[in-house]
Amino acid sequence: MLKLTKKADYGLMALKYLAEHPEAVALSAKDVADAYGIPAQLLAKILQQLTKKGLLRSHAGMNGGYALARDAREISAFEVILAIDGPFFITSCTKGTKACELTPSCTIKEPLARVNETIAGVLKSISIQDLAEHEHQPAKASEGHGLVALTL
Repeated sequence: MLKLTKKADYGLMALKYLAEHPEAVALSAKDVADAYGIPAQLLAKILQQLTKKGLLRSHAGMNGGYALARDAREISAFEVILAIDGPFFITSCTKGTKACELTPSCTIKEPLARVNETIAGVLKSISIQDLAEHEHQPAKASEGHGLVALTL
């Protein structure tokens, strides 16, 4: 099973929540964490990371918080996952420049690389706006509902 990390899942949930509340100038990490029942301290770190990667804007001050840096239709699930977890690969042989010693006899590298490309393509095609329009009721994170889980 290929599954998102909790951090990536929480990041997607947070951006989805921000997209669902466009009337708010900024929402705090606590606002988002309370809506989904996730740890506020962990979410704050994730939101800071997403801000550093340019997906969010942070606003300081008493009414500060976070807002999307771009329109929700322009931010993909892939970008969020990449910003939090870095590049993902379903096998270790598809990353890095060092050649695998099994390459001459390997029969699965190319098919698995295509699977990896397909997964990336699907995630690139899903915008934060798509997630916001899909479901409007926040689900508690403790219920174990991930936004993306793929079984291979």
